[in-house]
Amino acid sequence: MATLLRWLLAGLLFLVQALLIAWTTLAIYFSNLPWPGLRLGLAIAFAVFAIWAFWLSRRRHMPMVACAVVLGVIGWWISIAPSANRNWRPEVAVMPRAFIDGDHVRITGVRNFDYRSRSDFTVHYEERDVDLSHLIGLDFFVSYFFEGPVAHTFVSFIFDNAAPVSISIETRPEVGRGFEPVASMFKQFELIYVVGEERDLVGVRANQRHEPVYLYQLNTSPADARRLFLVYLARINELAKRPEFYNLLTNSCTINIIRYANAAGRQGRFDFRHLFNGLIDSYLYYSGRIDTTLPFDTLRRRSLINSDVEAADSSPEPEFSQRIRASLPKIVR
Repeated sequence: MATLLRWLLAGLLFLVQALLIAWTTLAIYFSNLPWPGLRLGLAIAFAVFAIWAFWLSRRRHMPMVACAVVLGVIGWWISIAPSANRNWRPEVAVMPRAFIDGDHVRITGVRNFDYRSRSDFTVHYEERDVDLSHLIGLDFFVSYFFEGPVAHTFVSFIFDNAAPVSISIETRPEVGRGFEPVASMFKQFELIYVVGEERDLVGVRANQRHEPVYLYQLNTSPADARRLFLVYLARINELAKRPEFYNLLTNSCTINIIRYANAAGRQGRFDFRHLFNGLIDSYLYYSGRIDTTLPFDTLRRRSLINSDVEAADSSPEPEFSQRIRASLPKIVR
């Protein structure tokens, strides 16, 4: 038993050291140093030194030296602050803001681009005016870069007298960059809540990026939808005042949707499908948050809206939003 315990402790120590080396190497490589060659060189130098210090050196104090370097990098990494002023891509160049006056809400910076391709579009931002008393429901989108356990999720707030307001929690990349999963965990991208028309936010993913897009109508009460909308608006205004970093694991689309649903009154525990969000529709189904009168596989097939989005491509709002829901199971709101 003593030998087994020693092996277990040695294995645990090896795992901790390996994680420290991996994280610190990536933190150096994705740091705020402006020269890619220098960042790469320092990252490689640290990895080589740490491997030697932890596992090859016979000098007893070298692991402590390596740990001191790790602590220094952690301090450096913590000091890296998000920015509101970069050369943003036009899709995320305008930070939305919300102005609430009783029942009335005015949102600026609402995206409504006209797309000819994923990189060729006419930039158009506008204002939207909506009334909380006319907010009646909430719809949930799952869009796949490729079918699998990871996806992008976003929501649309449904009004009975106006087109939906769609809000997508995304990275805010600079010109020349796209979404990079590993980099997004190392302070490489700021966070933005893109507010837009569905013909933009849904259309660009289905028609230009050719992502499979699924639409689920949640059985959320109007009161819960209004509380969640206000939480979103508060976060939008917070980001307009004080930028934050996006983080794939802690400050991303589905994680924040669940977090804000909790703030708005959701009852439920953490589920692994909150992280593996390509499976989130099964979570919604088996937790009773979407229509369960159909078998899940049938509902999922009917919720794929790409053909409807393509057919509605040239339709203005609110006709676009009505047409992409034409094949969905009917719900009463």
